[in-house]
Amino acid sequence: MSTESDNKVHAEVRESFGKGFARRLRAAGKIPAVIYGHGTEPMHVALPGHQVSLLIRRANAVLELDVDGKQQLTLVKDVQKDPVHQIIEHIDLLVVKKGEKVQVDIPLVLVGESAPGTIANLDAVSVSLEVEATHIPQQVEVDVEGLEEGAHITAADLKLPQGAALIAEPDMLVVAISVPSSTLAADDEGAEAGESAAGESAE
Repeated sequence: MSTESDNKVHAEVRESFGKGFARRLRAAGKIPAVIYGHGTEPMHVALPGHQVSLLIRRANAVLELDVDGKQQLTLVKDVQKDPVHQIIEHIDLLVVKKGEKVQVDIPLVLVGESAPGTIANLDAVSVSLEVEATHIPQQVEVDVEGLEEGAHITAADLKLPQGAALIAEPDMLVVAISVPSSTLAADDEGAEAGESAAGESAE
């Protein structure tokens, strides 16, 4: 992912704090946020709610902020939401530089179909990688096409995007291929029925 024009966000520096002020900000359609990192003093800002809500639907979104006319590249590190209403209450933004490497968790997505009668169990939903801050992949695909029962894929087996380095343990289990228990039970019942029929015909 690269920082394109749609990632440009106007941030207003805020001097007031507290829950009451934060509530008023959210009522005005803005999201309280803090910018930190690279040895700088934390800076509290207000972000446009609708625009930022759309941008952070992507994992590890990078926002190019305009703060009092100064450009600041930031990585969304934490999004705090109201557990009931799912309203965004606060965002933590980490200062990053173009070309800088950052450690992030990238979502894993299954592609392909395992062998007939089997299922692919995704044991991990994400994998930790080191990537360029301005080229963070949206996902890592896990190809299970044609894999048989008993096959498994570890983090070391993943095909990583160009320039990405694995941070997760290489032997971390990502996918295991198995046969559903219901299928096994049906096979057993079929075998027992066949044996019973054979026994009856023999009598």
